[in-house]
Amino acid sequence: MLLNVQPILTLTGNYSPNNREFEVPNMPTSSVCDGIMTTRTSDVLRQPTRPAGMDFNGTWKIYSEENLDEFLKVVGVPEMVIKMRKEVKPVWVIEQNGQDFTCTMKTPMCSHVNSFTIGKESEITTVDGRKFKCMIREENGKLISETEKFTSVREIQGDEMIETITSGPVTFISRSKRV
Repeated sequence: MLLNVQPILTLTGNYSPNNREFEVPNMPTSSVCDGIMTTRTSDVLRQPTRPAGMDFNGTWKIYSEENLDEFLKVVGVPEMVIKMRKEVKPVWVIEQNGQDFTCTMKTPMCSHVNSFTIGKESEITTVDGRKFKCMIREENGKLISETEKFTSVREIQGDEMIETITSGPVTFISRSKRV
């Protein structure tokens, strides 16, 4: 016996492992069927979600940096800025609202802010004031940014945030803890 089954609810939107945003058609918030009361919970579906490990929100204190001065030299940072930067361990304040990010690097000398939206071209400013166009994307919970000078990968591993930046033959690794 063949049954002709029609879907009760059709969701529209983009679905991929990292994008679970749907639009739910207007439906009553509750209904009674065979004496059983049901309540619609579609508001949960309307909330953008992010994969585990993608929660960058918070304040992060850098505790370890590898190859900082070599990296800064390769990307052309002035020697005076390199000397000043080597003396401090910055604090990152990251505000993440879905796909929108504001990243503030704080040092005793200055604060430096970059804002971007995943998947949209952005302009980032380096510590020495140079500007680069880039597209920041998310892959498997990692934020990946590529410019003409370097590639940056930022990820959460356990209770650490690790940023690996590569320019030519030099790789700089920064490790931070949430404070």
